[in-house]
Amino acid sequence: MKTIGLIGGLSWESTAEYYRIINETVKEQLGKLHSAKVLLHSFDFEEIVQLQHNGQWDKATQKMIAAGKTLENGGADFVVICTNTMHIMSEEMKDNLNIPLLHIVDCVGAKIQKEKIKKVGLLGTKFTTEQPFYRDLLNEKGIEVIIPDEEERQIVHDIIYHELCKGIIKEESKDMYLSIIHSLKENGAEGVILGCTEIPLLVQQSDIPVPLFDSTAIHAIAAAKEALK
Repeated sequence: MKTIGLIGGLSWESTAEYYRIINETVKEQLGKLHSAKVLLHSFDFEEIVQLQHNGQWDKATQKMIAAGKTLENGGADFVVICTNTMHIMSEEMKDNLNIPLLHIVDCVGAKIQKEKIKKVGLLGTKFTTEQPFYRDLLNEKGIEVIIPDEEERQIVHDIIYHELCKGIIKEESKDMYLSIIHSLKENGAEGVILGCTEIPLLVQQSDIPVPLFDSTAIHAIAAAKEALK
């Protein structure tokens, strides 16, 4: 079994989901008392949030590269970033690491292609939805991406940082998310990506009438399967 290097604490709530899903997948595949071999570098998320919102992406990139190096030096066979937004610097990390990075958009895109869906809505932080890295990679796979309007993007963003990253779950916030998903569907989305690893804490497949692509679960399961190759 390969050793998975997790870069977490972005936030710890979603990192805990990664750890759970990875180990459940390994147990399902191998049985007995098997669990995943994991190294975890966990950030103090407040430090990263300040860099994000102050536009200090160069400094955030250096921190992410250092975290990847720590995992590499510790014996990880590949790296998993336990969040969507920090894949913004995935290319810089690949250039500076000697072990592979399992990219979340590659995993999500493969799942969408398997479902033969050509147009999806994307929910996530403003960094994820407004910067091109997510859309560009999916476009390369023949998948069109649509995003909420500016006001809706701000609502999604604020709920992520002020509630979900703190483990706060509110029914009224769920209703707002479902309304935004409905708008994406009305604009032609055949499915919706939960492109923030905290959103699945609030919205599940049973809540919406179109296929839901849970980036956390998709990425974590892919990581477990990669470890077992």
